[in-house]
Amino acid sequence: MGSTLFADRVRWRREAAERARRERREIYVGCLTRYRLAYEGMHTAADRHREAPPADRETAVREAFRNSGCDEVRESVLLCAPQEMATVVEDVYATLRELLEVLAAGEPALDSAEFQEHRMKHARAVWAARTAMRAELSS
Repeated sequence: MGSTLFADRVRWRREAAERARRERREIYVGCLTRYRLAYEGMHTAADRHREAPPADRETAVREAFRNSGCDEVRESVLLCAPQEMATVVEDVYATLRELLEVLAAGEPALDSAEFQEHRMKHARAVWAARTAMRAELSS
């Protein structure tokens, strides 16, 4: 009787840990996907409003960011992920917010080396998050 209860408890813990890992994976994938959609939406809005009045471009870029859903998934990560993962995701979010400001301002130009530096900073943060997420999910 005691060994059966012990085996059931071990199995329950293993299944609970696997369920939690799957849930974190879904949250991480959702977060990175929403961040990507936010970037793409903001970039498209900035490009389409390149010749528009600055206020129109800014409004379009900020609306693309708001509509992306990235704030919602960010909150999910901050609530459900271990602190070290929350920190990594916050680093990505910070670079995304920097891109928001750059794209909303219209400077530097989208085809400039300076803009590419901002974009690459964000890309490096995303890759660092992916690496950390893989490590956390495989442990």
